[in-house]
Amino acid sequence: MGLVVLLLPGAPEGMTFGPDAMAALAALGVTSAAVVRDEETVGIVLEGWAFDEAEAELAAAAVAGAATPHRTLRPLAQLAVTPAAPNRRSTT
Repeated sequence: MGLVVLLLPGAPEGMTFGPDAMAALAALGVTSAAVVRDEETVGIVLEGWAFDEAEAELAAAAVAGAATPHRTLRPLAQLAVTPAAPNRRSTT
């Protein structure tokens, strides 16, 4: 599964999640998009089973415009988190 996080400084003027942007992301294999932000940065989390991380620049251009400065973060590790199993002692 491909996953990237796009970091865009400020509030990009041309950022859109309209029908054209969604169609472009879908064509790249993106099936899920989330937008997060703080006071200084907008983050866009894109993922999809058919999404190739090598096409992150095309995805960024689809939602923020090709000229918008951004940073692209790619995954280093993905972990599953589950509750710890109870400590079991042998009765033998």
